[in-house]
Amino acid sequence: MRRGIATLTATVVAAGLLTACGGDDAGEAPVPKIGVILPDSTSSDRWETADRRFLESAFEKAGIPYDIQNAQGDKAAFQSIADQQITNGATVLMIANLDSDTGKAVLDKAKSRGVATIDYDRLTLGGGAEYYVSFDNVQVGKLQGQGLQKCLTAKRVAKPTIAELHGSPTDNNATLFKEGYQSVLNPLYAKGTYVKGPEQAVPDWDNTQAGTLFEQMLTQNPAISGVLAANDGMGNAVITVLKRNNLNGKVPVTGQDADVQGLQNILAGDQCMTVYKAIKEEASAAAQLAISLAKGERQDVTGKVTDPQSGREVPSVLLAPKAIFEENVKAVVDDGYVTRSELCTDAYAAACRRLGIT
Repeated sequence: MRRGIATLTATVVAAGLLTACGGDDAGEAPVPKIGVILPDSTSSDRWETADRRFLESAFEKAGIPYDIQNAQGDKAAFQSIADQQITNGATVLMIANLDSDTGKAVLDKAKSRGVATIDYDRLTLGGGAEYYVSFDNVQVGKLQGQGLQKCLTAKRVAKPTIAELHGSPTDNNATLFKEGYQSVLNPLYAKGTYVKGPEQAVPDWDNTQAGTLFEQMLTQNPAISGVLAANDGMGNAVITVLKRNNLNGKVPVTGQDADVQGLQNILAGDQCMTVYKAIKEEASAAAQLAISLAKGERQDVTGKVTDPQSGREVPSVLLAPKAIFEENVKAVVDDGYVTRSELCTDAYAAACRRLGIT
């Protein structure tokens, strides 16, 4: 996983100093400052427990002033934070958008003020950010589809009926995850190996809505025997419903993010797998680019992603995700993403000992 940062080359190309608010004289170089807007803290714990701390660490180590704020799922707040950061002298703005329309409005305003821009984790369609840093999100979905297949095979479920809970329809990442896992599942549906059950996109990655939607699915389709849930939060909502119906552990459920709750669900046997994305690597790669831009420099990157709306090729850093099952939960702890004390509370201590998580 750590070799993903190697996609950033050592070559730094002088690009001239960025023009941004912050200097009184037309010829005065602006003081470097980085603004970051995170999307929420409810769809996934990662934004506050991982992304924020890793970005802060990178900026503090570089000695670059920064301001990291969280929009808490509020589009108006997202735009207000951006306005505030630009007014307060940000020379670089890094965003994880709530949706592409809001993100594009923010990026357009930043660029009109001479502020360099980076799409973090989520591509803003039509937004024109100078860089995009994320994971190979189609591969994330493929790992989920393959993981569900592996767990169903282990349980020897014959012709299982699969329910799919997709991520937010306004999040381009959710579209990519879906592309990935349906590339695995659709051929199985076509062959009659699996039965395609109900599917539903969950607005705003809302876990409460995910639980409600799945409860409706299960009521209407009690034969559901596998659930492709697009992240751990929604997976946990599904597991809560399964528990009420004494089906937890019997119906494999996927996830993504490798958060503490998702990993504990795996240890308990209630969740089939999750996908670990090394957020420290993602944050480090994005911070390196932001710091360079803040200093008026540019780094070459080897990747490109085509914006499906504009057709533009966006210079990109795409890191590799990793499938996590019970047998390799320890890898997430060893990487420092979660701590043993967070994970191995009393209910999970025996499972941690059995798996060598000490």
